[in-house]
Amino acid sequence: MSTDPRLPATPDTVVVFSDLNCSFAHLGVFRLHAARRRLGLVGRLRFDHRAFPLELFNHSVNERPGVDSEIAVVGALEPEAGWRLWQGPDWTYPVTTLPALEAVQAAKAQGLPASEALDLALRVAFWAEGRTISMRHVILEVARETGAVDVSALAEALDDGRARRAVMDQFAAAGSGRVNCSPHVFLHDGTNEANPGVTARWVNGDFGLGFPVIDTDDPAAYDRLLTRAADLLDASAA
Repeated sequence: MSTDPRLPATPDTVVVFSDLNCSFAHLGVFRLHAARRRLGLVGRLRFDHRAFPLELFNHSVNERPGVDSEIAVVGALEPEAGWRLWQGPDWTYPVTTLPALEAVQAAKAQGLPASEALDLALRVAFWAEGRTISMRHVILEVARETGAVDVSALAEALDDGRARRAVMDQFAAAGSGRVNCSPHVFLHDGTNEANPGVTARWVNGDFGLGFPVIDTDDPAAYDRLLTRAADLLDASAA
């Protein structure tokens, strides 16, 4: 049995390290769900979302100019994922994703399907709907809208901070280059891919100053990862 804290404990699980305020992760998680449906693997493979908190790695808020500069470029790869520029006042822009990341971990007590549903809904709430997902009441509203999360139980977990340790442990597990970026996908056998199918570079300055250019985009990367995960699951059952 692997002791690598990045890997899923069972072959029916796919681990995804990511942040919620990351356009490449929003793209990746959308493609991950789409690939699972397309391959007929809903109910067979589960997603274990783990925190890759950019604000802790960078010692800084994930700056809005950088996020905004990515939307048209990354959003054009999968428009159906839902994207729009922030429309609210500047003071309503989320300065942190830690409470929302904690909520996704807390929802795991209700099962990975609940956690998956909340993770995806929080991404849509931020990227497509412009909601301030750093705020407790917004997180709970989004959870209620999923229809898959016990909101009272989630509120209790948020209020006593029981999932905060999980976020910090995942941050530690991802450190020292062990997780390359948001998103980074891991399978039970150690197969992994950072920002699957996408390579990008920044032009005229780094994040927040310049803009990204997509050099390669291969959406089928997620099909290959999930097909490999399904093969591992079948092998474990043989």
